[in-house]
Amino acid sequence: MDPRRLAVAAVLALVAALAPASSAGAQLRVDYSFPKGLAAGLADPNAAPPGANDWSCRPTAAHPRPVVLVHGTFENRAMNWRALSPLLKNNGYCVFALNYGDTGAGPLKALGPVASSARELDAFVDRVRAATGAAEVDIVGHSQGGMMPRQYLKFHGGAAEVHTLVGLAPSNHGTTLLGLALLADAFPGGRQLVGVACPSCRDQIRNSEFLQALNAGGDTVPGVRYVVIQTRYDEVVTPFTSAFLSGPNVQNILVQNGCEIDLVDHVAIPYDRRALTYVLNALDPANPRRVPCVPVAPLVGG
Repeated sequence: MDPRRLAVAAVLALVAALAPASSAGAQLRVDYSFPKGLAAGLADPNAAPPGANDWSCRPTAAHPRPVVLVHGTFENRAMNWRALSPLLKNNGYCVFALNYGDTGAGPLKALGPVASSARELDAFVDRVRAATGAAEVDIVGHSQGGMMPRQYLKFHGGAAEVHTLVGLAPSNHGTTLLGLALLADAFPGGRQLVGVACPSCRDQIRNSEFLQALNAGGDTVPGVRYVVIQTRYDEVVTPFTSAFLSGPNVQNILVQNGCEIDLVDHVAIPYDRRALTYVLNALDPANPRRVPCVPVAPLVGG
């Protein structure tokens, strides 16, 4: 990032810190702040994010499918979804979030082999469907959490159980070891795990055996709608276009199209209100909302 962009980012970070944290009239607080999410996830990694995992929730006619939230590498559900989970709950959705890929690295999850994590997701979706009575769910995932569900869709029967998969900066076509190292640096102790206790890191390296098998024969499976929401300033999934999917029933969205003041990066995109409005529209395309354009800083959100 050049010096001018760094200066702009610093100003935007201050604006984001001073901006109101909640949506007007919301029942639950919506924190558009990655630092707050990071703090919450480090303090209690197994806590459900606000609004999630009410197992008595029953979907409505307006929102008949529960939404399952899938966090990214080095993250956990409490860390990743402090904005989107309450936002969805406030808008009438049944929301569920899991932790997965636990290798014993404390609060940092999603480190186990991606294929094993896909089986964990399969079991969790089965539990959600049984509790809610819903035939299908929608999935929203960040980073690995936007890519890993594709393994579930392709190899574990998920295509019959999922209507829409929304990926926020997903690692669909992999990244470089440098990109994974940059991601790890955002989380305390993460760098030490990259080459030692992170099988999912190996799986996400571009052209890995895992990704070659996942993407063989095309990016998508029939019957599922795919939406990818990506930022031009993704420092982890590089080039940023490697997040995008090709094939039928795919929509690829670039956050900066029509909003150059949004400088959100990979880790903060789950705390970007523009990106999350795109998520709402992906889940309910019949009732689209106006997508805001506000200043957003990398590593912060807003």
